[in-house]
Amino acid sequence: MDGTIQQRVATIRAQIAKGNLFGEKVLLVAATKTQTAEAINDAILAGVDAVAENKPQEFRDKNDLLLPCPRHFIGHLQTNKVKYLIGKIDLYHSCDRDELAEEIAKRSQNAGIVSNILIQINIGDEESKGGYTYADAKETFARLQAVEGLCVKGFMAMLPASEDETLLRGLTRKMRALYDWAKMQSADVEYLSMGMSGDYALCIEEGSNVIRVGSTIFGVRNYEKG
Repeated sequence: MDGTIQQRVATIRAQIAKGNLFGEKVLLVAATKTQTAEAINDAILAGVDAVAENKPQEFRDKNDLLLPCPRHFIGHLQTNKVKYLIGKIDLYHSCDRDELAEEIAKRSQNAGIVSNILIQINIGDEESKGGYTYADAKETFARLQAVEGLCVKGFMAMLPASEDETLLRGLTRKMRALYDWAKMQSADVEYLSMGMSGDYALCIEEGSNVIRVGSTIFGVRNYEKG
């Protein structure tokens, strides 16, 4: 996508302005891995709903340099790095295992706060990705919902890299059905985080209300910087 960060954000905003097919607003989360504080601030000024890091050390290094904007975390998180994030993250998208949920809960309780999490579901059953299985999703939701220090706000999923649109739509519909079930269980549930630069349009069509966009906002990522 050509143009400045401001122009790219405006283009995405126009694409998602009508919300999803369920009439829900779609949150635009800027995935800021390897980006400079200056570029991230440009995205904030352009009107993204939140900024999200993948690595705790990047968050630590950049956080004080950023303008006011909700902070999310979207990467795989080691339990020994949770301490750097507690009280500073508005929403953890990638709660992918009990060990991590327990650590976030413990440190949140010690800090006297409640941390908002999304339960990561490995919807494609891919060995390369973390997350709870779809088969265990309802039991996991019920269990984590009861943990002091946590507030389960919904689910996150990453689709497989596939050209099979029928497959992808089937998986996104399963996630939407899970999300709709969870909304009936708890008034806290409000987010289905599904869709990145390559597939967010499809995900919105199938009911996602949070998209995590990096390269479509910032351009092709330069891995030499991070």
